Amino acid sequence: MTRRFAMILSAIKALSIILLPLGAAAFSSTSSAPSRWNFRSSLVVRPAISNESNHHEHVDRVSISTTTTSSQSRRSLLQKGLVAASAAATNLIIDASQYDKNQYAANAAVGTLPEFADTNAICHGLTIDVTDSNQYEETIEFFTKGFEGMKVLRERGGDGGGMVKDTWLGFGPETPNIPPEFELPVSSLSQYGGHSSLHIRYDPFATTPLYKRSSGAFNNEPAPGDSIAYLQLGVPQYRISQMVKYGGNVLDAYGWVNVVSPSGLPVRGIVGITADPMMFLAVNCVDVAKSEEFYAKLGFVRQEYPYARLNKGQGQFEPPRPPKSVYVAPSPNSMGILLLQNKNRKKAIVPNPVLRTLNVVYAPSEGDTGNNDSSPAVSLDPVVVDPSSVPISFIPVDYLEKEIKATALPMLSN
Repeated sequence: MTRRFAMILSAIKALSIILLPLGAAAFSSTSSAPSRWNFRSSLVVRPAISNESNHHEHVDRVSISTTTTSSQSRRSLLQKGLVAASAAATNLIIDASQYDKNQYAANAAVGTLPEFADTNAICHGLTIDVTDSNQYEETIEFFTKGFEGMKVLRERGGDGGGMVKDTWLGFGPETPNIPPEFELPVSSLSQYGGHSSLHIRYDPFATTPLYKRSSGAFNNEPAPGDSIAYLQLGVPQYRISQMVKYGGNVLDAYGWVNVVSPSGLPVRGIVGITADPMMFLAVNCVDVAKSEEFYAKLGFVRQEYPYARLNKGQGQFEPPRPPKSVYVAPSPNSMGILLLQNKNRKKAIVPNPVLRTLNVVYAPSEGDTGNNDSSPAVSLDPVVVDPSSVPISFIPVDYLEKEIKATALPMLSN
């Protein structure tokens, strides 16, 4: 049944596949109504920025667009795509409606999304710490202005001084259920549930800086520690000028971008399209086999390595799977962990202090009431630490739902 619902999502993607047959990552947001179309893609290059401190030239904005001399009009292409997607999705929905929804919901491990029916836990994202108010604001701007589609999902605190402030960033609803406003085949994937999130936590009482950017016009400070290789984001478009503006240290930007965020979290941005642009967290390991064994005990198993582009790492805009790496996740449809073999096995991994926790959301077993009024408060502190010193916390799914309702912002436009 999971495959049936996966096909529904495939039907939703039919429009973009028809309109971008070369596997282009997405429409360029710089042109909302292009007047010409064809079936060849081209890299959009905006004015470059010279980062004198890094001795690199960086493309300001990278995206994929299309132009054409085709005799078919844009309207006819849209109509054909809509008919194809609607027909496929409608047939599948009618088929899926034959199942007992209540019975399915009772058997679903995490929420009611069919994609998560085969697992009792999902990798939900990560929490990072910042100890400076300016760094906190810059980190939010860095992600929301630098990576298209990333937005503020939830907030807590901030009214008055002396309070811990929390902001959750992501590309769509975090709930592991189908949002009531989601409608096939009209809604986009950014309105579907099950998205991961980046939780940014600012503690004004913390006195020790976790990451301090270099002085000068450009930030050249590397990430503190090497346990985290990068958080990979597959987005329709990214803007290097905005990353630099808000304190990012751009390491390189040749085909894809590697950058250290203003909070000290390494990030890799790829122009592409995925169901959830927050793809995985890449972790450096002294011994990949031992790390894989550790995660297997938590329910993370080997999955197919995810790509953001249809050529699967064979082009110049997305790298192939790193050699000797292992990709694990509790579900093929959730965020995962890429285990990378450290080049020097004798060198110890240095923990990145910015990473507070890797967050795993789970469905409590029978008899465990989770976080109801009579159960003890849920602790978000790390429960275990992996061999690379990555702390991991476990969050009951019902607690997550309550938190979403308590901290969600008013309805955002997509």
